[in-house]
Amino acid sequence: MTTKTKMHHKTTANDVAKRAGVSKWTVSRAFTPGASVSDRAREKVLAAAGELGYRPNLLARSLSKKKTNIIGVVIDELKNPHLMMLLDAVTRQLQRRGCMALTLNITPGENYTSVMTMADQLQVDGILFLGTLLTDELIAVAHDMLHIPLVQVCRNNDADDIDVVNINGIQAGRDIANLLLQQGYHRFGYMKGPDTSNDHLQRMEGYSARLQDAGHDVGVLLTAGHYDRQSGYRAMADYLQSVPAEQWVDALFCENDILALGALEALRLAGHQGEIGIVGFDDIDDAAAEGWQLTTFSQRIDLLITEALNRLIDDQATPQGEWRKGEIRIRRSHLKNRLK
Repeated sequence: MTTKTKMHHKTTANDVAKRAGVSKWTVSRAFTPGASVSDRAREKVLAAAGELGYRPNLLARSLSKKKTNIIGVVIDELKNPHLMMLLDAVTRQLQRRGCMALTLNITPGENYTSVMTMADQLQVDGILFLGTLLTDELIAVAHDMLHIPLVQVCRNNDADDIDVVNINGIQAGRDIANLLLQQGYHRFGYMKGPDTSNDHLQRMEGYSARLQDAGHDVGVLLTAGHYDRQSGYRAMADYLQSVPAEQWVDALFCENDILALGALEALRLAGHQGEIGIVGFDDIDDAAAEGWQLTTFSQRIDLLITEALNRLIDDQATPQGEWRKGEIRIRRSHLKNRLK
């Protein structure tokens, strides 16, 4: 065997067994928590493994048990800070559970079938949907190819057999309406992202219902088209230019923080900073920045992800847990310098 070949030789369980003077199966048991093996044999195996630099093939072992400890994480809108916060929470919690995440990018234009084929070939134990838009096509692909648990986080859907972990969006919308009503506002607006037919967020529904209870309505509906800051900016800038100032809304609830920051930027650049109260949703890191001080709604990502993984991995659910509530983060953007 040449030096080059030796350098690239991967130490196997057989190598460890020979060095320790035990069987290959003893090596396997020594690395399996709870397996029956004497302390002396385990010590000999671990010592030999350390000398040879051996690491057990966890994937092969998992496959033999028909469990890989890999969770497919489906995500789109990768530029969206809220989704990055979700992905960070998911990977951290999975690692603490001894699992790994396989990130599946379904940004519009990607081939759903090829992405889900990858998940199927790697035999993931479950799928966690973090995407902003779970399309009928993606649901169909997931159902046709995978026979594993599916859980969606932060958005509802119309599929009966996909579990959902989401806050009470209707109550969240009502809470935000209450906050704005307390400021004495009379004219209210809402900015949405994609112009979809179904409201899987429910926050607008709750917002509108509470305003109606108080004798008001959502007089202005702005559609940004996408969940990005530039789209929020354009929607707000167009509104400011096309509507006389005396007819502007007093307050605008934006479907997420990215849109809200775009709206605040449009007001600032147009010289009208503080003339319309703005509220966002998600509590991304930039929301607390001194230059924005965005009042927003935190979905408590940590609690949502814990509940989702409990369902996906442990098949345990807490339907009415604290994860359903979320909470408003009061800052300054919802305040207006003057009432019209």
